[in-house]
Amino acid sequence: MPRPSKPRQAALRRRGAGPHQPDLLDLPDVNDPGYRNVTFDLLVENYIEATRGLIEGGADLILIETIFDTLNAKAAIFAVQQVFEDDGIELPIMISGTITDASGRTLSGQTTEAFWNSVRHANPISVGLNCALGAKDLRPYLEELSNKAGTHVSAHPNAGLPNAFGEYDETPAETAAVIEEFAASGFLNIIGGCCGTTPGISRPSPRQWPSTRHGRSPRFPGPAACRAWSRSPSTAARCSSTSENAPTSQVPPVSRG
Repeated sequence: MPRPSKPRQAALRRRGAGPHQPDLLDLPDVNDPGYRNVTFDLLVENYIEATRGLIEGGADLILIETIFDTLNAKAAIFAVQQVFEDDGIELPIMISGTITDASGRTLSGQTTEAFWNSVRHANPISVGLNCALGAKDLRPYLEELSNKAGTHVSAHPNAGLPNAFGEYDETPAETAAVIEEFAASGFLNIIGGCCGTTPGISRPSPRQWPSTRHGRSPRFPGPAACRAWSRSPSTAARCSSTSENAPTSQVPPVSRG
C-alpha cells in the first residue's frame, strides 16, 4: 500500500495503539478459567483495522502503549506486523508497558525485564513505560530497562499520582526536574507525558543523551525474568522462570557493550 502523500516536516507523527477493553487478562467466570470475553484472534482483527487507519492517517511510526496485559500487546504486535507484510509497508514500532503499582509488575504479573523479554522479538526502535505512576516512581524500572533492553528507552509518565479528586497536582517544573535527572543518568532516550501532564514537562535542557546499554545474555519471558549464562543450547532451551532449571545461584555480571 503506498504511503499517503504529505508535505515534508520536521516533526514525526507518532500514532498509538492503546490498551483494549475487554482484555485477555480478564477472567469473567472463576468457575470457567478458560473462558474470556474476547479472543486473541478478535483482538488481532481489531488491531489490524486500527493499524491501517493509523497508516492511512499519515503515521510515521506506531506506538503500542499502556500495556498492562502482555498477551494483548502480542496481539497488537502480530497485527501490526501482519499489516506491514500484507500491505508492503513497514514503519518503526515503539512499545510501552505500564507498571501498575509499587510491586514493580504489570497487571498481568510481569516484572520489567520479563516484559521486555516478551516483546523484544518485535525489534522495536524503543521500549518504555507510561501511565499509572509519576516520573519519580518510574525511575527504578526505567533504569532497569536501560540496563536490560537492547534498544532505546522511552518514558511517558503521569504528572505524579492523582489526588482524592482524580486530578494531578504535580507541576510541569516538578516533573521536568525528575526527567532532567533521567537524562543526566543516561538511561532515557525519548520523553513524553501521560495523564495530567502538559507540554512543558517534555522539554528538559538540550544535552547529548547517551544511548542505552545492551546486555548480551539470552533472555526468556515469563512472570519473572530468566537469563541463561551457560553456553549449552540445551540448558538455555530448558530455562524458564517457573522451571526447576532456572538459575537460582548468584550469576556473573553481564558484560556491557
